[in-house]
Amino acid sequence: MAKVTQPPPLSPLGNAVAGSLGAIFALSITYPLDIIKTRLQVQSKDSKDICDDYYESTIDAIRKMLKAEGILGLYTGLPSGLIGVASTNFTYFYWYSFIRTRYQQARSTSSLSTAEELILGALAGALAQIFTIPVSVVTTRQQTSSITERKSLINTAKEITHEDGITGLWKGLGPSLVLCINPAITYGAFERFKDIMLKRNFNLTPGLIFCLGALSKTIATVVTYPYIMAKVRLQWKPPKKKVAVDGVEDEGDKQAFDVDSQNRKANSVKNKGAIAVLSQAILFYAKEYITQYTIILFVLIGRLSNRKLK
Repeated sequence: MAKVTQPPPLSPLGNAVAGSLGAIFALSITYPLDIIKTRLQVQSKDSKDICDDYYESTIDAIRKMLKAEGILGLYTGLPSGLIGVASTNFTYFYWYSFIRTRYQQARSTSSLSTAEELILGALAGALAQIFTIPVSVVTTRQQTSSITERKSLINTAKEITHEDGITGLWKGLGPSLVLCINPAITYGAFERFKDIMLKRNFNLTPGLIFCLGALSKTIATVVTYPYIMAKVRLQWKPPKKKVAVDGVEDEGDKQAFDVDSQNRKANSVKNKGAIAVLSQAILFYAKEYITQYTIILFVLIGRLSNRKLK
């Protein structure tokens, strides 16, 4: 099995490129599971008798979606999803690398405590969320819309702004900012685990990177899952049939904690959390390799620039 060696540090821009490419790769592989995860998150036990597309499990969701929408149904909202994950991870990795490097330089240390990793990660996550949440809102709306109500990326954004104004594109920002601790825990734990492995002379093989990524995301998901649910349900637009039957309307940010408490009772972490863990593990796996090629690319660009200057 090939070994993943520690590459020299990248610039914040290089880390942002590697992170966004790794995220695109991971989402491309796991997108059908991602859309199923989102649909499972927005449904509740109460809607079982009134919704034709209620899903009992991940397998049941795949079967029903293939029957109703075909294979393309599993990729509904993929363009906006890729834009969203690329922009979010680009922004996050850029700010995380920038802030972390500057902090290490100010402290004259290469080793940070767990608390410091969490704080720096949360700060980078907050900046990423503020800039990129509109794409997340559009993607969630596309993923959860029925075939008859589904619109393109641009038209979905127009519909949201028409119904809720421009601020509608930032719906769910409250729990999203709380969720900044999710990537903070994930990446902070991953860096700590890597440091421990390296200090004990473990080789960072692809398998080990995958396992460390999965473990880090599992910890973050267990801690923050109620807020993940709250964010998705705030961004979701209930189908017309459901609104007509039980009067469900979109909730505002101020109801996030009410949504949170309802979801803890109505939903299980099991299927949905596992999908997030798998996607994150693949992201870390891909990023470790992409980082090396990004370093090579930046070195080549630098050499070409120097030749032109000469």
